[in-house]
Amino acid sequence: MSEVEGRFVVASELGLHARPAGEFVRIASGVDGDVEISRGGEWMNGKSVLSILSLAASQGTEVHIRVSGPDAEAVLTALAALVERPHDPA
Repeated sequence: MSEVEGRFVVASELGLHARPAGEFVRIASGVDGDVEISRGGEWMNGKSVLSILSLAASQGTEVHIRVSGPDAEAVLTALAALVERPHDPA
């Protein structure tokens, strides 16, 4: 089982609010492994909308994402694209 980690900056003007947090969880929940997200050193469950919202990650916030499991690299890539997307799709 592999584990990957990366640092990403929240690009959306609205930050990681409910819609992108829900999408983050949808992607993370498909993983046969663990997904964690951190802001300032406190790691949270990436499969929980409430955990992601509690980070209060506004635009410009650096977050760390850690993924373990057989598809860890692909999942990290998908989550990074979500976090670094400059705006929410309409």
